[in-house]
Formats: sequence, C-alpha cells, structure tokens
Amino acid sequence: MRLSEERYISLLTDFGFKQELREYEESLKAYRDIKNSIDTAKEEGRVEGRVEGIAKEKLATAKRLLGMGLTQEQVAKGTGLSIKEIEKLITDLTKQMKEVFVESFDQINKNFTYTFKELFGGGTASLSLADPENILTSGIDILVHPPGKIVINLEALSGGEKALVAIALYFAIMKVRPAPFCVMDEIEAALDDVNVYRFAAYLRRMTDNTQFILITHRRGTMEEADVLYGVTMQDEGISKLLELRSTEVAEKLGIDSK
Repeated sequence: MRLSEERYISLLTDFGFKQELREYEESLKAYRDIKNSIDTAKEEGRVEGRVEGIAKEKLATAKRLLGMGLTQEQVAKGTGLSIKEIEKLITDLTKQMKEVFVESFDQINKNFTYTFKELFGGGTASLSLADPENILTSGIDILVHPPGKIVINLEALSGGEKALVAIALYFAIMKVRPAPFCVMDEIEAALDDVNVYRFAAYLRRMTDNTQFILITHRRGTMEEADVLYGVTMQDEGISKLLELRSTEVAEKLGIDSK
C-alpha cells in the first residue's frame, strides 16, 4: 500500500527521521522547480537541449520519489507529467534535435566547401560524421585537400594551413548563424602575407551581417579596416589611444575609399 504525501511526512516526523524527511522535502521541491523550469523554457523558446536536460532531471527525480512511497498518479498530480509522458517528451525532443542538427550540419558542410576554396584559392574540403548512427554524440571528421596536396591527416598541414582551415570552418558556421558582433584576437597571425590578404578580403565581404573587431599586427588586415585604433606611450607610464579612419585618410590623399 502506498502512503499519501502527508502521511509519509507525518511518519518521518513522528519517528524522528530528520535526514530522510529533509531529503523527501528536497525531492518534492525539486519536482516543482523542474516543472517550472520546463514551462519557462518552453515559453522563452530556449534551445531544445535545455528542455531535454530538464526532462531527464525530472524523470530521475520522479523515479526517486516513486521509491519513497508515492504512486505514479501522485507523482503526475504533483508535477503535471507522468513518467511515460516525460519519457515521450525526451524522445520527441531528441528526434527534433537530430533533425535540426542534420539540417545545420549539411548547411555548414556546404559552406565549408566554398569558404575553403576561396581562402585557399582552390582545393576541396568537407565534413563528415565519425558515427552517423549516433548523431548527437558523434565526432566530426574534417577532410581537406589544399591545391596540389593530398592530405590524409590534418597534422600533415603547416601551422598556417591549419589556421586557414580553422578560419574557413569558422566562416562556414557564421554563414549559417551570423553573429551581430565578433571579436578576433590575432586569428590570422600564423598566415603568410598572401593568405592574410585573402582572409581580410573575405572578412570584408562578411561585414554586411556582422561587425568585427580585430586585434592584429598584420598589414593586410589593417588595410581592410574602416577604423584603426592603436596605443602608444610617448611619455613613460602614460598610454595614449590613437584613432585613424580610412575614409579620412582617403579624403586627404584624394583617393576613393572602400
């Protein structure tokens, strides 16, 4: 026979089971908190993974409460969802996440092919899942072949080539999910001069959707910037910020700005 919530608490109190009573009350509170979190996540339209995590936490707590004396009906009454409903919620969310992931992955893979060719001046590149049967936990293999090279392992690439591959992949992701604002810290430091100019030119084409702030010492990158900021120390211990706008320089030199 299952005990009611009130009776169970009363027995724990009468027999002095303080630790068990505290755990029981914490579990009940956890139920209500989890339910509120699920409702809030749905209302705010958060990422499905967050809701799935809450649902799994809720399921674990539900099973724990069942072991403490509550029936499934009492659990459902207190939380709004039965164990079967929680399991179905997890299944549905997992299916939805797989669909969203596959769609995004295919778009990024297609973009990566183009960004790689543009930054390397040719060659081929693609992404593939290491374990297609388990999409959400699978690793991702990066396959690249710069112009005139046959590469089996990424470790065979030079430091500059590895950096350019990473930049190409980053740009491919940004094309799918453009960020309004982006900060890059010497991302092109390992590139040679030719590839720095390619990188800067490609970055310029992406400024329609994203505002970039770059920390750099490379001339090719600075030449594509709209505004340059530098820090100098003319007097010891006193730093001074300098600003240079490309439009102002163009006007003074009598040339067309970008």
